[in-house]
Amino acid sequence: MTPLHPKKLLLTKWTAVQPIAKNKHFLVSRVIEPESPELAIEWVELEAVYSKAVTRIHWRQLQDETLWRRGWHSAGRSPSLVIDPALVIQ
Repeated sequence: MTPLHPKKLLLTKWTAVQPIAKNKHFLVSRVIEPESPELAIEWVELEAVYSKAVTRIHWRQLQDETLWRRGWHSAGRSPSLVIDPALVIQ
């Protein structure tokens, strides 16, 4: 996985490997800045696309591929599968 930087996470899209309260697709809606500018960013808020529920997580959890996948993915599809429209038989 490409390294993540917490300041660049705002509005990025994520798919939970296991649904969380029936929600699978999330958007980073807020990067929580620490009170002191010298401190590192630790938390982000994720907003569920379907229910709009907001949850706060440590931003480094997004690096765990057993929990999160970058982008929005459908169940049962490989994220690397790309179909060339020119090859589709109609």
